[in-house]
Amino acid sequence: MLKLVVNSFRLIRILRVLGRYDVLPSSERQSIFVRAIIFLFRRRDQPGGLGQRLAEALQELGPSFVKFGQTLAVRSDLIGDKAADDLALLQDNMPAFDGSLAIETLERELGDKVEKIFRHFNPKPVAAASIAQVHSAETIDGQLVAVKILRPDVEAAFAKDLDLFIWLANTVELMLPNFARYKPKAVVDRFKEIVHTELDLRLEAASASELALATASDVGFKVPEVDWNRTSERVLTIEWIDGIRIDDVEKISQLGLDRREILKNSAGVFFQQVFRDGFFHGDMHPGNMFVTPEGTLVPVDFGIMGRLDQATRFYLADMLMAFLQRDYKRVADIHFDAGLVPASQSRDAFALSLRAVAEPLFDRPLNQVSIAGLLARLFRTAEDFQMEVQPQLLLLQKNMLVAEGVGRKLDADSNIWILARPLIEGWMRRNRGPQARFLGGVEEFSSLCLRLPHLVARVDALIQRAEENAGGQTDKGQFWSVVSSLRHRFRLPVSAAVIITFSAASFILGYLLKSQ
Repeated sequence: MLKLVVNSFRLIRILRVLGRYDVLPSSERQSIFVRAIIFLFRRRDQPGGLGQRLAEALQELGPSFVKFGQTLAVRSDLIGDKAADDLALLQDNMPAFDGSLAIETLERELGDKVEKIFRHFNPKPVAAASIAQVHSAETIDGQLVAVKILRPDVEAAFAKDLDLFIWLANTVELMLPNFARYKPKAVVDRFKEIVHTELDLRLEAASASELALATASDVGFKVPEVDWNRTSERVLTIEWIDGIRIDDVEKISQLGLDRREILKNSAGVFFQQVFRDGFFHGDMHPGNMFVTPEGTLVPVDFGIMGRLDQATRFYLADMLMAFLQRDYKRVADIHFDAGLVPASQSRDAFALSLRAVAEPLFDRPLNQVSIAGLLARLFRTAEDFQMEVQPQLLLLQKNMLVAEGVGRKLDADSNIWILARPLIEGWMRRNRGPQARFLGGVEEFSSLCLRLPHLVARVDALIQRAEENAGGQTDKGQFWSVVSSLRHRFRLPVSAAVIITFSAASFILGYLLKSQ
């Protein structure tokens, strides 16, 4: 009961702030209570778009709401493209906490005096966000490092707000049934996952380390090295990076760097992370990617990372190639054959809808073709055919959109996907060509053989149980008769008998097919 009262008062404050910025939803078809709340707090004719006003409201509400807004920025399917684009610009800049508290946290976490950990530690932060702030420092052996330290009591503050968000999600689904299809609970669950990762800086360090290992051989790209000896749950120490933001075109030109070459390198890095590694930086806004004076790309802030399994990468590659070839029937087949769109839907209708949303994009000059825009349209269209889009694909699409925007700033006449085309074609040949598909089949067959003894043992147990229930009169068929004969004649375990029989049958079948 107390929680209900507290959350209700917090909700009233939230509604007042949202109302002042005119971001409350329409009152049509809502309950009388909801319409009364909206009538009391809504203020119309506020300047700026919905996303811009929502961003300002979230900043006033506090750090948890800012972080939630950044999470919401990848859900264009919920709030629309324009609002999502505005929220993507939401800056996680918060007032810094006192440097003495940072030192206190540092000493408690690392178990020693700051003078024994660092030769120099700057108590004034270089950046402050909702969860942590960053200080510059120099280690005892003279290495320049960046030290990220969690805010005092940030875990408790976020836990309190998470409890409110969960309550709000349940309330929204109950009181605003027409908003239930936007799955507010799923949005909050995703936010909870992100916050959990960002509140344990060892996990961010592990992500940086994994990305560094995956990209170690990539030329022109470097992940800052993690200092594990000075890293804990609430402290992260990594190599200091001297560089400029990737979208600072003026400074890049002043350094004499080739902007088109930087763009080409950026396109290659993005493609390799997504398709080769299936592990990509999930918050690649310009403030998280720097360019060194030598032209090397260096990412920072590894709190949000995306993962794509091999099946999803193959789906993306096949689908994008079919789109680029304007083979919409093939795009539809890919979705239906993968079970992403229910078989009850019409393939022809889906293909026609895809053509309707994609053709206008391809009528533009190549340098203006947006693959991120294409994916966004695909996901919106697929929703009408009961396809549920994975959150990781939405995260990827948002990062692609950011990458395209940065690309246009670096070189308006280029397209990052055209620059990455040789990599795309090479990857497709290696991974989706006839030889790759054959090797993939062999690998699947090998995996099946490794699992076969376990599967056969389970089948044998079922057969023995059936024999006992039927008094030994069960008809096993010819295959199982051979297995049974081998098993009893040579005293083999059932798994070995099945493998021998299966291998012999495969050999005979292969020989007969070859002789045709």
